[in-house]
Amino acid sequence: MNISKKIKESGWYNHLKTINEHKIEVGKNCFRCGLYKQGLLHDLSKYSWTEFSVGAKYYQGNRSPNEAEREDKGYTSSWLHHKGRNKHHLEYWIDYDIEHRDRGMTGMKMPDNYIVEMFCDRVAASKIYKKDAYTDRSPLEYYLQGKGKHMLHPYSKKQLERLLYMLAEKGEDETFAYARRYMKAYRKYLRRKKS
Repeated sequence: MNISKKIKESGWYNHLKTINEHKIEVGKNCFRCGLYKQGLLHDLSKYSWTEFSVGAKYYQGNRSPNEAEREDKGYTSSWLHHKGRNKHHLEYWIDYDIEHRDRGMTGMKMPDNYIVEMFCDRVAASKIYKKDAYTDRSPLEYYLQGKGKHMLHPYSKKQLERLLYMLAEKGEDETFAYARRYMKAYRKYLRRKKS
């Protein structure tokens, strides 16, 4: 077997290819929404040794390597590292409920720009893993499968679901145009709030 064929069959090469493809796809989505900085910086922690080595070891191509590590070990070191460094994940925003201490942990309100980046991430991940089977309903269907498990703040949930349902019903062009207007209004709001 020649060396280039060996490299192309290795987990690390395929994992690198997948995360690069995902990062590019999320970047395009973020750019369509006016989130240029977030599009460029999205998921940089996936290139750290903590995350990359696990992804390479558990690479399968049709689902996240984190799921395979979780099945193997009962937890995933890569995901624990990732969610604590990337604000577009709802898990980053889970904390103790200070208003209802007896409830324990709950979802905190996410800033709108991270809600939109989370949407962009879900669309890209669905495209990468579903490949030719992807439709504009795929991100919504994936979200609905795990909906009962999500600890999303009601505001964050409403905004994310609005984008997912809009994508499923009206398609990418209309949804990304809406998200771009939404981000423009959000930035205007932040500027007024600062002054």
